[in-house]
Amino acid sequence: MTSSHPLDRAVWNALTSRQASLALHVGGVVRFDPAYATFAAAGPDARPEDWLALTTATGRAALFEADAVVPEGLVEVDRIDCLQMVATNLSAGGKLIEFEALTDADGPEMLALATLTQPGPFFSKTHLLGPFIGIRREGVLVAMAGERLSLDGFSEISGVCTHPDHRGHGYAGALMRAVGQSILDRGDTVFLHARIGHAATIAFYGTLGFRPRTTPSYVVMEAVPAIS
Repeated sequence: MTSSHPLDRAVWNALTSRQASLALHVGGVVRFDPAYATFAAAGPDARPEDWLALTTATGRAALFEADAVVPEGLVEVDRIDCLQMVATNLSAGGKLIEFEALTDADGPEMLALATLTQPGPFFSKTHLLGPFIGIRREGVLVAMAGERLSLDGFSEISGVCTHPDHRGHGYAGALMRAVGQSILDRGDTVFLHARIGHAATIAFYGTLGFRPRTTPSYVVMEAVPAIS
């Protein structure tokens, strides 16, 4: 279970450091409270029965790392191959666009926007994993971006999305620069994830200053159904 880089096992490192308060433990495995995220990870003493107990008690869980292997007793439900990208500084440029800090009171509207646009897994409390900012037009939230995984030295940009009726105005870039600069200003490296097949998205992230690092897979698992 050793790794040469903290981001190789970002979920494990987040749940055993900065985001430990959101962790649910079963034996040698740990996961986020499912209201926040599906992410789970195994420690050095994890056993297949720990995974089975975890998913039986809390529902589907997801590995998010390179070479992810589904533990015995679980079945793979979905797999998304991703590109992990990092930035230690951001490129200059982009529009200056007014945005606002989002709060827990905005949670239902944030969930609705994420459900519509599908920026990645987003649940009832995902917006509480880190600070989020958003853009409103005529009082309606039309774009947002925020933080998700946070571990010592690294913070992730996630939840970046724009309503289809409001794309093409530079909102995503402006929000990502603002979130990313806030992360850099407190001394962390910024990272994010994109689907491998989304070439245009990856190229866009490259214009902001992000560079490819590794290729984790998001693997959703559940307990093998009992045969009746």
